[in-house]
Amino acid sequence: VPMVAPGNVQVHVINSTLAKVHWDPVPLKTVRGHLQGYKVYYWKVQSLSRRSRRHVEKKILTFRGNKTFGMLPGLEPYSSYKLNVRVVNGKGEGPASPDKIFKTPEGVPSSPSFLKITNPTLDSLTLEWGSPTHPNGVLTSYTLKFQPINNTHELGPLVEIRIPANESSLILKNLNYSTRYKFYFNAQTSVGSGSQITEEAVTIMDE
Repeated sequence: VPMVAPGNVQVHVINSTLAKVHWDPVPLKTVRGHLQGYKVYYWKVQSLSRRSRRHVEKKILTFRGNKTFGMLPGLEPYSSYKLNVRVVNGKGEGPASPDKIFKTPEGVPSSPSFLKITNPTLDSLTLEWGSPTHPNGVLTSYTLKFQPINNTHELGPLVEIRIPANESSLILKNLNYSTRYKFYFNAQTSVGSGSQITEEAVTIMDE
């Protein structure tokens, strides 16, 4: 098997889900056989928004021939990763380069985990929601938009409300009685807005 590890391993983080890694080639005489390529082992150490540690699954990408760089796609935003590089010949892999740590920046969050509308009265509705399963960063706020829908399914004027990130419920007041409303709800990080969840509910006709 090869004798030495690739040197000067560098990681360049391109965005929240993509990084580029490059390394110096090993001297050919240390390959001790036919150079097949280089393998990059990489794994997520932890999410920076949640302190949970789980079983770490190492991923491996193989770059054929004498390439000295490669792309790592499909990374999780706002996470800490480690990687190392090994050279491969027909017999197997050489030693690993020292582990390199890199961090991905924040991304936009996934949609809120649920949106539930309860307690209808003549002029109010209560909204409850769950935070995104993948915040992909630090949540800064939620945005609620809603509009009435009339009997011919035409949409009325859209109202928009910004809600602090630490809230999980809201009572909407001053609504029209016996009216159907459509709600659009999403979460934000400093990078931008995540995908929205939609729901409909009706205020009651009479007490």
